[in-house]
Amino acid sequence: MRDFKKLAEQYQRELLENVVPFWLNNSQDKEFGGYFTSLDREGKVFDTDKFIWLQGREVWLFSMLYNQLEKKQEWLDAAIHGAEFLKKYGHDGNLNWYFSLTREGKALVEPYNIFSYVFACMAFGQLSKATGNQEYADIALKTFDIIMSKKNTPKGRWDKGFPGTRDLKNFALPMILCNLALEIEHLLDADFLKETMETCIHEVMDVFYLPDLDLVVENLNVDGSLSDTFDGRLLNPGHAIEAMWFIMDLGTRLKRPELITKANDITIRMLEYSWDKQYGGIFYFMDRLGLPLQQLEWDQKLWWVHIETLISLLKGYELTGSAKSLEWFEKVHQYTWAHFKDTKYPEWFGYLNRQGEVLLPLKGGKWKGCFHVPRGMFQCWQSLEAISKKQ
Repeated sequence: MRDFKKLAEQYQRELLENVVPFWLNNSQDKEFGGYFTSLDREGKVFDTDKFIWLQGREVWLFSMLYNQLEKKQEWLDAAIHGAEFLKKYGHDGNLNWYFSLTREGKALVEPYNIFSYVFACMAFGQLSKATGNQEYADIALKTFDIIMSKKNTPKGRWDKGFPGTRDLKNFALPMILCNLALEIEHLLDADFLKETMETCIHEVMDVFYLPDLDLVVENLNVDGSLSDTFDGRLLNPGHAIEAMWFIMDLGTRLKRPELITKANDITIRMLEYSWDKQYGGIFYFMDRLGLPLQQLEWDQKLWWVHIETLISLLKGYELTGSAKSLEWFEKVHQYTWAHFKDTKYPEWFGYLNRQGEVLLPLKGGKWKGCFHVPRGMFQCWQSLEAISKKQ
C-alpha cells in the first residue's frame, strides 16, 4: 500500500517551499501594481503585459492560501496588491473586465473574454472572505450578476460567429460556474445558490456528458444535438476531467454520493480515452471521430491537464475508494513529476511536445500563471492527507 502520508508531504513541500515562493518573489510589480506573469525558466520577467484573468487567479490563490492554510500577512499583502491594481485598472468603470493591460494599467484588449469576469469574481470573492472588506464583496457580486446575464451570449458583440447559421454552446462556462458557485457561496442567497448549482450539474452531467458516446464534448448545437464540424467534434480531455472534481465537490456539498461516483467513472473513462498509448501523457485536444484537428497543438502535453487530472483521481479515490482511480493516479503522478517538474529552478514547465520533452521553458506567460500548479499541489496535499488519516 502506498505511503499516503509521505506523498502528502511531497505535495505540501512542493507548494510551500518551491511554487509559492517563486510567485511571491518574482511576480509582484512593486512599481505599478499587479503581477508579472510572463516569467522565464529562472523567474525573470520577459514581457510586462498584464492579463486580467491571470491577475485575478493570482489574487484568488494568495487569498485562498490565507483563508484555508495560514493567516500569513505576506500572502494577504500579495493578494491585496493585485486586487487594488485590478480594481483601479482592470475594468471600464462598469465592471466589464478587459482581457489585457499594459504594465502601467492602460487597456490593451477589450472585455471580450468571459473568463476575465469569472476570475475577477473569484478573486474578489475570496479576498472579501480574507479581509471582511464590503467593497471587495460588492465587486464580486456585481461581476457575478454580469456573468449570469452573459451566460447565453458570453462573447456578446465580440462574437465573430454569424448569428443563426451554426449556433453552438460551449462546455467551458457551465463547467467553471460549478466551481465559481462554491467559491462565492458566502456571498449568495441560499436558494439562488442551490438553483445555480443544480443548473451547472445538469449542464455538465446531462447535457455535455453524452452516455451514448460515454464522453464529455466541448461544443453542442443549442438544442443539445451533436454537430459534425471541427468545433462539434472537439474533445478537451483536461476540461472534462477538471470539471469532474468540481462535480465531486458539489456532490460532497449536497450529500449526493451517486453524483461523486458518476463523476469518478467519467474521469477514468476520459483518461482511458485520451492517454497517449505511445508516449504517455494526456492529449491536449482530440476529435471524437478520430479526424484531423484544426488545433495544431492537439498532441502537446500541458501542465494544467495533468495537474487537474491528479486532483480528480485523488478525490475519486478519497471519496469512493475506487482502485482504478488509485491505479491511474500512480501512473499520472509518475508522468507529471518526471516531465513537468523543473529539477534545476523553481515552478514547473507548462508545455511539452508529444514525446514529453520541454517545448517552452517559460514558467508563466499569457496562459500560464499562478494558479494550476499551486492549486493542484494544495488540493492533492489535502486529499492525500485525508486518505492517510483514513488509513
